[in-house]
Amino acid sequence: MRAAALYSASGSLLLATLTAAPAEATAEATAEATAGTSSGAAEARGTAVAAQRAAAAGISFGRCPEAEDLPGSMRCGTVTVPLDYAHPDGKRIRLTVSRVPATREDPDNSTREVPGQGALVYNPGGPGASGLHFPLVGMVPEWKRIAAAYDLVGYAPRGVAPSAPLSCQDPADFVEGPRPAPTQPSAAYKRRRAAEAEAYARGCAERAGEALRHYHSLNNARDLEVVRAALGEERLTFMGASYGTYLGALYAELFPARVRRMVFDSVVNPDPGQIWYRNNLDQSAAFEHRWSDFKAWIAAHDAVYGLGDTPKEVQHRYEEAGRRLAAEPAGGTVGPAQLQSALLRAGYYDDYWPHRAEALSAYLKGDPQPLIDQAGTRTEEETAGAENSSSVYTAVECNDAPWPTDFAVWDRDNTRLARRAPFETWDNVWTNLPCAYWRAPRQRPLDVRTGPGELPPTLILAAERDAATPYGGALELRGRLSGSVLVTERGAGTHGVAGGPNACVNGHLEAYLLDGGLPARDASCAPRPEPEPRP
Repeated sequence: MRAAALYSASGSLLLATLTAAPAEATAEATAEATAGTSSGAAEARGTAVAAQRAAAAGISFGRCPEAEDLPGSMRCGTVTVPLDYAHPDGKRIRLTVSRVPATREDPDNSTREVPGQGALVYNPGGPGASGLHFPLVGMVPEWKRIAAAYDLVGYAPRGVAPSAPLSCQDPADFVEGPRPAPTQPSAAYKRRRAAEAEAYARGCAERAGEALRHYHSLNNARDLEVVRAALGEERLTFMGASYGTYLGALYAELFPARVRRMVFDSVVNPDPGQIWYRNNLDQSAAFEHRWSDFKAWIAAHDAVYGLGDTPKEVQHRYEEAGRRLAAEPAGGTVGPAQLQSALLRAGYYDDYWPHRAEALSAYLKGDPQPLIDQAGTRTEEETAGAENSSSVYTAVECNDAPWPTDFAVWDRDNTRLARRAPFETWDNVWTNLPCAYWRAPRQRPLDVRTGPGELPPTLILAAERDAATPYGGALELRGRLSGSVLVTERGAGTHGVAGGPNACVNGHLEAYLLDGGLPARDASCAPRPEPEPRP
């Protein structure tokens, strides 16, 4: 899936189906997958060894790394894991873990002490996002009951700073100047972007060396098992958002007896045939629908923004802004691609709608500053973080599964898709194209399936119009995890629904995490209110 800084109610900054299926992966990619997959027995033994060591060592919590800018009330420690689980006595790396202990205070009754339920471990997705800030959600009203019962635990997955950070290029070279965003790129433009993708893949291999092959989702799931052991938890209570749901699904498949409770929020389709090339195609298709939702909202508030009173007129104003930015980038930094990226964020989160509409309106009326503020260049620290996140995202997805290695396959599939879904299609290609030129062995995705009684009941949450992880993924996971229950926010599209403004969704979340209660069957919640426009 496309890397994104996830913003959900957790406070972490944080796929319509194609009519025609993409081409099969090439024989070369399939051979790579086979070469990169062992029986798993050695890795299973290595995981058991690492978990035993972690349980004995525990986690010594103290001050958090200053670079992470975490408050003093939060405590951090490290967990040592093997780089290669097949060789647990070989090179090891340290994962940074954050924690805020359960408050034990009932928000509705200050005289009542809430029984503790151990640790709730969270992964915000990406891949490439850090969960170190997650424990701060205990300060949010919607999370206070959960924070009373659970130690809130976040962590930076392998490769994500400060956990053995991965880098594919000098962060100074990661900063892009203004770029075009053609929905019908020329052959010359495609060749240029393909060459850039190949160079990026080469940079990953050169900078990471032999270690590169060990950054993948199966190892992320094994790391989670070691973190569980280090926390002293007999069984894991876990919540994953976006990519975190795929990580959780792998954990459930590998370690079902170690699961206590699991929440899957905004679900990646875990079908092995979807990981990851087809999931990205589906995502691009779904974002076209979400872009239409945003344009309809802007049109409904034409009196505020003056961008047209129909979605078609709003599209014309967006295209006009792109043409102007191509001729003269705003502030020297914002071109059509930066505009598209900023508005894509609104496809993830409704909360961005007023801000992005305001910036587009102001720019077309002669004031570029709001657009520059929202889409312009990053600080040096932000750039380093973005480069690291991009490196981990690319390594994990490229290592996880076979990808087409012939650009002609990408070109054919996405040219077809862009005819009906132009908004994100080609940008998504350029994000993921390094996987066509990847130099590390590929894994073979697990076929996640659990039968009756193999796994405790789990809770799945999804928004019906989520574009980043289309709704079909939630349906797929529910069918694969026996005893799971799906709660759907109907008619909504914000990515990440847990702990947000929807009291119905939060009621199901609290009932499950606090009491283990689930609806007897799949349930629906009315959508959250649409955001109010800002004058």
